[in-house]
Amino acid sequence: MSKKCILIYNPESGAKDKTQFLKIFREVFEKEDYEVSIKSTQKKGDATKIIEQLDDVDLVVVAGGDGTLNEAVTGNTRRKKPLLLSYLPFGTTNDVGAMYGFSKNTYDNIERILHGTIQEIDVCMINDRPFIYVACLGNYVNVSYETPRRLKKKYGKLAYVLYGIKQLREKIHQYKITYQVDGEKNEGTYSFIFITNTSHLAGLGLDNIYKDVKLNDHMFEVALCNVKNKKDILHMFYSLKKMDVKSIPGITYYQTNKIDIEFENVPISSWCIDGEEFKHHEKKFHLEVKKGFKMLLPSDNVTKLFRK
Repeated sequence: MSKKCILIYNPESGAKDKTQFLKIFREVFEKEDYEVSIKSTQKKGDATKIIEQLDDVDLVVVAGGDGTLNEAVTGNTRRKKPLLLSYLPFGTTNDVGAMYGFSKNTYDNIERILHGTIQEIDVCMINDRPFIYVACLGNYVNVSYETPRRLKKKYGKLAYVLYGIKQLREKIHQYKITYQVDGEKNEGTYSFIFITNTSHLAGLGLDNIYKDVKLNDHMFEVALCNVKNKKDILHMFYSLKKMDVKSIPGITYYQTNKIDIEFENVPISSWCIDGEEFKHHEKKFHLEVKKGFKMLLPSDNVTKLFRK
């Protein structure tokens, strides 16, 4: 009996020849005894709805950007029995794809999936909203979701830089918060908050921030940054490329599986969740790790990213 595979793809992600891709994907998977069904997204949120409504299948492959994968994971967290997911990165930055060990060659990545490894993977939650690799708040993080798609298609990653230059005139906001982590309550004033489960944030110009991130250790990393001006930001970015994040003045670091954050006032900016805007009107945010999800991933980075 053949296995069933659903391909969910976002035709707006990246600039690849989708017609040729769909043909090759079907041919390769059918050779491996998969019955393939293809579902394309038309608007934001479609991948979530598709996953929620699927019958049990052997594999769901998500072809799109990090935001499309986030939608699929969101749908999977709402199922009584989560499905096995995999990913083909089609987006502009593809932070998650790079972390997982995918190359820039889509057809090579298809083979990497078929000869990959199934791993249980942590999913982080913020107020019951899943994120795979980053939830961040502060000036400039809106660049990842507000940069026009036409610029991303034309200039790729450079589009973020071009659009980001416009943001440099903005005043850096300071947020007074109280937070509880590992049983201790603290308070402080911070301009940036990063909650991550990755070392790869190329979309924000950061890579290899943490040297030993594991995606199945039921933990995430927290960096609370107290910078007051653009000069401090540049110094922080420079330091992140040279030093351990735990040693940089102005950054408060934790590794934990739960944190509660309360702002003095509703934040003036939105959270950025896996490169997409998370609109909110709350002052309180609860973040935790949710377990029990599996992904079929390339074997290349498994030893580095997962505990045995």
